[in-house]
Amino acid sequence: MGARFGSRIPPFSLPGDGEGRPQSWFGPTYLEEFAPLLSWSAKASTVRRVIEKVAGTDATVLVRGESGVGKDLVARAIHAASSRHGGPFVKVNCAALPAELLESELFGHEKGAFTGAYARKPGKFEFANRGTICLDEIGEVPRLLQSKLLHVLQDLQFTRLGGRETIQADARVVAITNRDLEAAIARGDFREDLYYRLNVVEIWVPPLREQPEAIPALVAHFLARFNEEYDRAIELSPDTIELFSHYSWPGNIRQLENAVRRLVVLGGEGHVRDELVSRLRADRMRPANGTRSVAVAPAESADGHEMAGLDSEGLKGIARRAAREAQRAVLLEVLERVRWNRAEAARVLKVSYKTLRGKLTECGIESSRTTRLGSERHTNGDHGKREGGRPLNDGEPLGGP
Repeated sequence: MGARFGSRIPPFSLPGDGEGRPQSWFGPTYLEEFAPLLSWSAKASTVRRVIEKVAGTDATVLVRGESGVGKDLVARAIHAASSRHGGPFVKVNCAALPAELLESELFGHEKGAFTGAYARKPGKFEFANRGTICLDEIGEVPRLLQSKLLHVLQDLQFTRLGGRETIQADARVVAITNRDLEAAIARGDFREDLYYRLNVVEIWVPPLREQPEAIPALVAHFLARFNEEYDRAIELSPDTIELFSHYSWPGNIRQLENAVRRLVVLGGEGHVRDELVSRLRADRMRPANGTRSVAVAPAESADGHEMAGLDSEGLKGIARRAAREAQRAVLLEVLERVRWNRAEAARVLKVSYKTLRGKLTECGIESSRTTRLGSERHTNGDHGKREGGRPLNDGEPLGGP
């Protein structure tokens, strides 16, 4: 049997100033904890480099990406890498409170400002003084409160609810969202001027399915952490790591973390391995946006027997084939739902148009559709037009100004 798997991520070489010296403002927590984690793949390393470029500034950062990709980790890494790492990191969930309570939570209130305000209470901006305030779920901030938040970002000062005293805001702002803010602006739900004020530096955190090479390192990290937390000594076989690497992880890093935690709690890899095989072969896989489940038809041989040759394929072969079948089924389902508009399908699946085209070709979907698409375009009189009537997005999932 091959080597067992249970070690931590390898040590990280310190980021430097171009002459081999570590940057003086990087805090020890960033160097020891965040930098190694943000080196788990080429795309994650790109995110890390952006973090290190903005570390020496107080520029506002907008962190974007799907649920579970590690946006909170990126926000904490920005704080830990900055010269403010010795100050507080204060996180506010903007979706957890109604507008009137959120205003008080952010900016504080004076005694008597509203019913139940029996004493003065400082807000999160005050608690984050000389540190970083993280505005999680920024897209959920009510429209009326967006105006006050905009003025705070512009003027770097505010007043408590019911108060007159002007308080200086000395906190770096990092905002997090998984919402389509551009669509929210178009609907009138989000202020465009606030969007541009927040989006000085934009960091897109890639989903786990776009960086499968990161999975073994992440599993190693979580395994070591939970072994220590639960006083266990669980190890994983190469076959199990292979299964982890072939699953699409629609819940991203959070789902992977919970799977490893469950494995350690239950005392072995057998249960989770069986679950992964079941998921890979299953009749339920989710599109990247998780909006509905998709039935996956079993592969059939010429004589109609389902999943022919399972016994002879071996675990790795089963995993690879099931993953391909599931991916093809998801692509077909989404394409049918958007009437074969590839640009819209790329948006739904949250991948670039180029990535989608590659997946369609890989799954043999593109060639089987070409004739029908050409016929439909001729019939509808839109021959030569780009699908969706708008430019197609071929960009990488990481962006910045």
